[in-house]
Amino acid sequence: MKITDVRIRLKDETKLKGVASITIDECFVIHDIKVIEGKDGLFISMPNKKTASGEHKDIAHPINTETREMIKNTVLEAYNKALEEKKESAE
Repeated sequence: MKITDVRIRLKDETKLKGVASITIDECFVIHDIKVIEGKDGLFISMPNKKTASGEHKDIAHPINTETREMIKNTVLEAYNKALEEKKESAE
């Protein structure tokens, strides 16, 4: 599996810093991966929905640690690049 495209929409909210869409193997897209600022730094949250009981359940998510880390690292790298490009264009 290879992530072939990452698109970031920067956000300027308290905790929500961006929203990503990733394309896997040029044939499958996952939208609404959130980039969130936590107490220990940035992390990602996979797309989810709220159940009738108020609990949030992931709609799509990796099933092993290696894949989760690959997605996290790729999304955060793209987020940092988008942030840097925004800073450069503001100068």
